[in-house]
Formats: sequence, C-alpha cells, structure tokens
Amino acid sequence: MFFILSYFARLQPGKMILWYYLIWYFVTVYFHFDPNPKIWINALGISVVIGIALMLSVSNGQSPFANPWQTFRLFWMPFAVSSFSSLIKGQGYTVIFSPHLREVLIALAACLLFTLFVAALKWRKRGLILSSR
Repeated sequence: MFFILSYFARLQPGKMILWYYLIWYFVTVYFHFDPNPKIWINALGISVVIGIALMLSVSNGQSPFANPWQTFRLFWMPFAVSSFSSLIKGQGYTVIFSPHLREVLIALAACLLFTLFVAALKWRKRGLILSSR
C-alpha cells in the first residue's frame, strides 16, 4: 500500500494526464458497458497487434520488459481506445464527450477527486521532507 501512495505522491503532470484518460475510460465503460464478447475480443486482438508494434517502435536494444509499466501502457492503450470507440458508437458522442451532461460531470468530478488525492499526498510528502530537515 505504501508503494502505491509513494507512486502517486511522485506523479508528474504527464502521468497525471494518463490517469485522467483511465478515469474517463472507466466512467464511460460504467455507463455504456456492453457484454458482447465480440467488442472485447476485437479490442484484445487490436491491443496485441498494436501493442507489439508500439513495443518495437520504442525498443532501444534492451529487453521489452525492462519497464513493465510502459509495456502495460503500450498494450492497454490500444485496448482502451478500441473498446471505447465500440462502446460509444452511435451514442451521440463528440470526440470523447457524452451528450449526457451527467456523465461528463461525473467523469470531471472523478478526475478532480483524483487530482485532490494526489495533491494531498504531495503536500503530505513535502511536509514530511520539510519536517525532517
């Protein structure tokens, strides 16, 4: 548990944005989940094909598994994009925004809560560092 809190306390802005993407994705899945296996199997297949291509594009001679989080993200993102686009097809979305204000507000609120959580961890970590001097 300490590891994950420490991770969030050190989170940089670029990684925060990736977490926002994940939160937005999960809110969308919550509201538009479709149990049709075809959606999820296709997303998994696209994830494998594109994930391998992304791994090849970023490899610099070291093991592709040297950075497990990067490897996970390179396979997760195509899965998320593919399943997201299948779930919102015909739902009236504009880019990533639902036509239902409630869904957009819930996604924004979840991102805001995450931001406050990370800010509190950073503030606490900073306070601990300052008090140890």
